[in-house]
Amino acid sequence: MGKETIVRPVVLHPGFQSRKRMFTVFFNYSGPHAVAILPQDTTMTATYYAQNVLSQVKSATNEQRPKVSTSRTLLLCDKAGPHKAKATTQSLRELGIQVLPHPAYSSDLAPCDFWAFPILKDRLAGRKFDRIQDLAKAANSELRTIPEEDYQDVFRKWQIGLKRCMQSHGEYFEGL
Repeated sequence: MGKETIVRPVVLHPGFQSRKRMFTVFFNYSGPHAVAILPQDTTMTATYYAQNVLSQVKSATNEQRPKVSTSRTLLLCDKAGPHKAKATTQSLRELGIQVLPHPAYSSDLAPCDFWAFPILKDRLAGRKFDRIQDLAKAANSELRTIPEEDYQDVFRKWQIGLKRCMQSHGEYFEGL
């Protein structure tokens, strides 16, 4: 009996490029603050995050609040490697940005995950974009059409979720 050859199906066609791109979205109590797009064929590293993404946050802060600077900026970010790496923490310290503590594995306590991204997915569903810049403009435009009261409401819900998390001693709970 001869050796059997297993042929695996080809999942991707040669030359296929993923159309997924990483967007880093920063928003505050009054609306969108900064949106950064990870360039194609680039990996989000601590160095990239510190040098490129945080510099966009600084520029946006200086533009929106020129008299305040980044020294009064609070940032909520998850426990992803680039967010907690030495290059990032050093850059945040230099900018005077304070990072708010965030429990591990708690996307239900991250406003982007439980609120902003679902809204964007819903509003942009079915639309085709030939260039990533067009998608970025559309995402930014959609974020800007959300009323300020909705941004304020999501921060209130986030605070309620944080209190519930503390009351349950970090145990899982459903719904805000």
